[in-house]
Amino acid sequence: MIKKIGILTSGGDSQGMNSAVSGVIKYAQAQGLETYIIKDGYLGLYNNWIEKVDSFFADGIISRGGTAAGSARFPEFQEEEIREKAIKNLKDKKIEALVVIGGDGSYKGAQRLSEMGINCIALPGTIDNDISSSEQTIGFDTALNIIVDSIDRIRDTSQSHSRCTIIEVMGRHCGDLALYGGIAGGADIVSIGGNPLSEEDIIEKVTKLKGIVRSVVVVVSEHLYDSVHELAKKVQEASGFETRASVLGHIQRGGKPTAMDRFRAFTMGIRAVELILDGKSGLALGNVGEEIVDYPILEALEIPRKSRKKLWTQFNNLNIRRIK
Repeated sequence: MIKKIGILTSGGDSQGMNSAVSGVIKYAQAQGLETYIIKDGYLGLYNNWIEKVDSFFADGIISRGGTAAGSARFPEFQEEEIREKAIKNLKDKKIEALVVIGGDGSYKGAQRLSEMGINCIALPGTIDNDISSSEQTIGFDTALNIIVDSIDRIRDTSQSHSRCTIIEVMGRHCGDLALYGGIAGGADIVSIGGNPLSEEDIIEKVTKLKGIVRSVVVVVSEHLYDSVHELAKKVQEASGFETRASVLGHIQRGGKPTAMDRFRAFTMGIRAVELILDGKSGLALGNVGEEIVDYPILEALEIPRKSRKKLWTQFNNLNIRRIK
């Protein structure tokens, strides 16, 4: 019978990670288990930064953004001897199971630990929404709301000064934040990973809108262009629209999680403990609607992302008709 559970957050922080940690702690404590957080993810696991926590700790973090447990990049965890030392640290404290909250890199670490005898359950903590085994990852909803709020604010000043503004959002090669945020925020042009517009396409579309609308909002995923500030200069020169670039950056990671991120994360935390008590390991949790589902970690990582091309094309066609 497992008596102690460890919890770590790894990779980029996302709103709702604390809610997931809280769910694990409160349910595990209700089952009579001891709970421990590992500070700074896999780095802390290697360095034995392990701290016992209780329900009072869980109560204090459920509504906070970021991760109270801390996070750090630690690529050295791929090395077997590094993992062996980390496992020794767990065994010295008689911690037999681990809940890992993070993105795909964190999942791979959890899989390796499972293969080495530590019961691991992984939860999808990333604002990018790029873990396809879950319809919405922990943090996505909060980051999306921040983006929409930012678009609304930027449009106000763009409209006041008759400007075009290019807004770069996070998401790496997954364009969900840009696409969902662009649509919800009423953007005029959206360019996403998987369906990027060329610089020439953006310049052409903005140029056609000049004289038809007072302001233009362009939303793009990060890493699509060498520099959105340079792109803004090119757009202004070609279109005649005064153009600015705004990189939202890490503001998208901060702030209190939304109610849905808290709810989803907390209930996933409870489910993780249930699976551990059932003797399960090497599983990744996700959601399909309100249902919490689980997959073997390797299977979860191999599920292809659903194409957003149809939705992106429909949105793009609305604005094509507008500027014909």
